[in-house]
Amino acid sequence: MRFSRSVSALALAIAACTIAPAAEAATQPAAAERTPEAARQFIARAEKSLGDLSLLQSRADWINATYVGDDSDVVASYFGTLATEHGVQLAKEAALYSGIPGLDFDTKRKLDTLRNGLTLAAPSTEGSAAELSKIATHLQSEYARGHASLNGKDLTGDDAEAAIGTDRNPAELAELWRTWHENTGRPMRAEYARMVEIANAGAKELGYADTGAMWRSAYDMPPDQFSAMYERLLGELNPLYTQLHCYVRTKLSQKYGSAVQPDTGPIRADLLGNMWGQEWGNVYDVVAPPGAGEIGYDVGDLLRAKNYTPVDMVKAGERFYTSLGLPALPETFWQRSMITRPRDRDVVCHASAWDIDNKEDLRIKMCTKVVADDFVTIHHELGHNYYQRAYNQQPYLYLNGANGGFHEAIGDFIALSITPEYLVQIGLLDRAKVPSADKDTGLLLRQAMDKVAFMPFAYLVDKWRWGVFDGSITPANYNQAWVDLKRKYQGITPPVARSEADFDPGAKFHIPGNTTYERYFLARVLQFQFYKAACDMSGWKGPLHRCSFYGNKEVGRRLNQMLSMGSSRPWPDALQAFTGTREISGKPMLEYFAPLQAWLQQQNRGKRCGW
Repeated sequence: MRFSRSVSALALAIAACTIAPAAEAATQPAAAERTPEAARQFIARAEKSLGDLSLLQSRADWINATYVGDDSDVVASYFGTLATEHGVQLAKEAALYSGIPGLDFDTKRKLDTLRNGLTLAAPSTEGSAAELSKIATHLQSEYARGHASLNGKDLTGDDAEAAIGTDRNPAELAELWRTWHENTGRPMRAEYARMVEIANAGAKELGYADTGAMWRSAYDMPPDQFSAMYERLLGELNPLYTQLHCYVRTKLSQKYGSAVQPDTGPIRADLLGNMWGQEWGNVYDVVAPPGAGEIGYDVGDLLRAKNYTPVDMVKAGERFYTSLGLPALPETFWQRSMITRPRDRDVVCHASAWDIDNKEDLRIKMCTKVVADDFVTIHHELGHNYYQRAYNQQPYLYLNGANGGFHEAIGDFIALSITPEYLVQIGLLDRAKVPSADKDTGLLLRQAMDKVAFMPFAYLVDKWRWGVFDGSITPANYNQAWVDLKRKYQGITPPVARSEADFDPGAKFHIPGNTTYERYFLARVLQFQFYKAACDMSGWKGPLHRCSFYGNKEVGRRLNQMLSMGSSRPWPDALQAFTGTREISGKPMLEYFAPLQAWLQQQNRGKRCGW
């Protein structure tokens, strides 16, 4: 999985920094001074301060991510403390203005952005901002230092991820899973609980019930309405997931035997080719159906056969976007990005896209390997960069996606077009080797192993955090609640016994990184809406899952029209601009996988599906 960071977005952790937060706090307006004109002037000051100060903050964060160490931790924590205090002050002042009558649309929208745009809000208690920033910085660094072992040999996090994707020895898989979760997650537990306590106090000062409610308020609807939409979407997709789970469980049981993987109940987490059981594509070879399952190529093999380097892979991703008529990446992108893992220092390898100056200083940060997953990730991360560039003429508070899911979905819907036709178009695959129609089951199954398998995992990550923030999940049962949710929604169980000495959530980057996860859930749904719309625009007549709109300038024109809106309008407006509908729906995703679902139901006849 990958975390993409738009440093211009208030929705990601820290807004900006200030030198004299206490002085600003003293200037909050009296009730009589809260007029529409005063609100507009406040917004103008806020956008100027945030724009002026974000560059330094971005560079401090970049250094901290690419030169992990005590010194860079201190620098990032220092700026983070100042930034948190300033962000909270702006949010509190925005709350004072947000309810006054007579506000114009943009002023009201920007006030709401300030008020609910923080990820973690420190309370006004002296020292709270410094403590919160220190904990948040330390948690991310703890994750960066995480490691696992295989046959007693120490492995970095990215090497452990690669190993669990290819190893087929159950004992070795259990060792990888156990050591990663224990070495990485356990040390974070106490600090995480303290962070929750501080952040909730800050959220309540802003008028929210808790931090989770604050997060859900950023979607142009009340928190409860957002939760209902979230549950509706998962419910639409659950029948497809249940059939996929049933089929994969049967194949794993046949591979490893019922003593390792029973043919009923939950699936053992470490057997799914991914450290978190969130995407299962790495075990496609285990579950591939005879005949139809052999599609005749692996993208990683194709890349290596053409002697692609990591830089070549990024250039290929750039060419997809330029084929749509979008401009090439700036030269500084190639000079300043971290495309491979440095040999001389610790870095945060988790893939991310950066916009340092909110204009043209676009970068990616990856520890790229010449493998299929990273080829897809590159297309995804560049989607963030092209989105950032498209809206760079918007005012500061609109420098963001229409909602968090949009930013993630853009690159993912481009990556859906990594079809056999696209691989032919870019010279990686000979047309004579394009799989025939009878291989579609294999093509769809391979996609579903990642796309469909991901949905309940994405749902439960924030389901767990919302429970932590609202108090229904307490520190005393952090880990058991995580295990229970994974079993309930994913049908997955740990390979070894767990206890409250563990903190398995912390072994997933987005938990210590405080990255809200609903964006990924919504992105998996939105990408199919975007993809179907693009294929319809391009006039594609074949099966939806084989569509490629590579090179279609009309798709690029309409896409850029949506992207350039940034967050200046409610997300249904942006959705309608590209797809013609105002509602997020799982129907295009179900349409895409409908042939596979019918096939899975046939394969699962007589099986006890569910867990």
